[in-house]
Amino acid sequence: MTIIIAVDAMGGDHGPPVTVPASLAFLEETPGASVVLVGRAEAIEPVLAKSRSPARNRVRIHPASEVVEMDDPPADALRRKKDSSMRVAINLVRDGEAHGCVSAGNTGALMGIARFVLKTLPGIDRPAIASQLPTKKGVVTMLDLGANVNCTPEQLVQFAAMGSALVSSVEQIERPTVGLLNIGEEDIKGNELVKETAERLKASGLNFHGNVEGDDIYKGTTDVVVCDGFVGNVALKTSEGLAQMLYEFLKAEFTRSILSRIVAGIAYPVLMRFKRRIDPRRLNGASLVGLKGVVVKSHGGTDALGFRHAIRKAHAEIESGVLDRIAQRIAAMPAAALGEAPARNDA
Repeated sequence: MTIIIAVDAMGGDHGPPVTVPASLAFLEETPGASVVLVGRAEAIEPVLAKSRSPARNRVRIHPASEVVEMDDPPADALRRKKDSSMRVAINLVRDGEAHGCVSAGNTGALMGIARFVLKTLPGIDRPAIASQLPTKKGVVTMLDLGANVNCTPEQLVQFAAMGSALVSSVEQIERPTVGLLNIGEEDIKGNELVKETAERLKASGLNFHGNVEGDDIYKGTTDVVVCDGFVGNVALKTSEGLAQMLYEFLKAEFTRSILSRIVAGIAYPVLMRFKRRIDPRRLNGASLVGLKGVVVKSHGGTDALGFRHAIRKAHAEIESGVLDRIAQRIAAMPAAALGEAPARNDA
């Protein structure tokens, strides 16, 4: 089966100059895939014409007359821009003309449109944003990263189940460990939301490790870290800022004097390896999990390398059948974990 991915070619800070080369580069390394570039043909065709990629025959353009701008209110994008490249790309997934969608556009608009058009999987109240962060052991999948600021214990348990299913299917870890982000490891720590969620996770059948703290994220203590969207987004943005600050500090110190520049020349291979390890482009792409379709959000300011990684992520989720795995995991959850009353047997 050829996996077809709809790409919002107009989304993000750069549009076709990034999305088109990234799509072609992805196709060159992925023989069993094709891409539908959605957007204004007059903007896409000149970029496509300049390419000599052998994968051009696996790309087609699907027209869309409007563009969701990065500062458009999500409600306006949903109601007034029904022929936007973002909306049309998601429609292709709904209609079965594409298996997944990738966009670097407005996050709020993408979530709102995707939820309206695709709907959520059975048993899922709200979709969540999940992404990977680097750790000392590899990567950790963290959710929610900003879609849901206020959550109930039931929703956090759903996030845990979705994160577990995502890691299980894509990374082929049969029983991923799940940690609940808290201000301490002890059961008595945290607010009532976290305490109740922990009790439900213990009854969930998931491989629940227990509470984890902020430093556990980068230790790689668990495969999945669960939190509400407010906490998750703050943690994500803090991490990105810290990584950039450390790199700038190193750069400043190595250019401070002639001797420092000489040392920098000697240490250049080490610095490049360090830069690569913390390069956010390598893990670019956040999954909107819980929808009846694969949707991946790329960072709006990324380059072609980063956007290619986002397309790779969508392809991996489609290929591994992540939607079925999430549905199965939610269906297998005990009623007690989801806060439901057990079924009565009056016979």
